[in-house]
Amino acid sequence: MEAKDYLAYIVNEIYTTIVATVDDEGLPITAAIDMMDSDESSLYFLTAKGKGFYNRLKKRGFLALTAIKGQDTMSSVAVSVRGKVRELGYERISALFEKNPYMHQIYPTEDAMHALTVFQIWEGTGEWFDLSKKPIERASFTFGGAQERPDGFFITDACIGCGSCLPVCPQSCIDSATVPFRIVQAHCLRCGNCMTACPAGAVQKR
Repeated sequence: MEAKDYLAYIVNEIYTTIVATVDDEGLPITAAIDMMDSDESSLYFLTAKGKGFYNRLKKRGFLALTAIKGQDTMSSVAVSVRGKVRELGYERISALFEKNPYMHQIYPTEDAMHALTVFQIWEGTGEWFDLSKKPIERASFTFGGAQERPDGFFITDACIGCGSCLPVCPQSCIDSATVPFRIVQAHCLRCGNCMTACPAGAVQKR
């Protein structure tokens, strides 16, 4: 999938997300926020201008969120996003209310709707984590021009091909066909067992 597909999945398949922002003391605060629309490279949501959440968004210009879908842990899909936010104002309110008609029950009049403003998550990184598949599936993505950074565990040229890492990998995601061995990132839990077991110090965390 592409970044636009992950963003659309959040809106169309999960919808309600847990969002984290930071207060004036540098402490995290979470809130349940509906992601109401997406496009090729962004997410859209709204909030009331009188809320503390609004103030934190304006001061920090950044948030992180996680959205989860599933009956239980082993059937769940999680999509996490962290990125920059900016206020777009009132202009997009009508379109978001049309797509999310339940909002008319909360803000039933035009005057009431003017308490709201739209925010856009316009640049960031994300991660897809699917526990419903065996082996597990994970993928990273970026949107809005954000730079992707290598993350997870990697096997370097110091690998001696001894195989100490193979039995301790819970997802059997280490490819030993060649030396140095290779971690298949799409199935890695990032537990760190391979780094602990490696006698050559060939596994690095990035």
